[in-house]
Amino acid sequence: GDSAQKLWESLPSVYRQCAIIYTDFYSSYPVVLPSKRHRAVGKETGKTNYIERFNCTLRQRVSRLVRKTLSFSKKLENHIGAIWNFIHHYNTSLPPCASFPF
Repeated sequence: GDSAQKLWESLPSVYRQCAIIYTDFYSSYPVVLPSKRHRAVGKETGKTNYIERFNCTLRQRVSRLVRKTLSFSKKLENHIGAIWNFIHHYNTSLPPCASFPF
């Protein structure tokens, strides 16, 4: 429950106010997430596809996140910078949100 609460509080307020959040059926989510914003779904619905695709792309393109890789960051700041750079590029290359089916 505490981790779910911290995750919710770490989201930008615009997401907490507007986004629909799709999760699995972990029992802590309904306690923390407002029912108006939360949808618990299984993999068969396809609603988790976007985040699963993002996670796969992140691991593929930011090799320092993969175990036993030759790419690594000596400084935490460089590690965070590499991830931020990927996320920024990924988000700016997506089509407008209106084109997504949810």
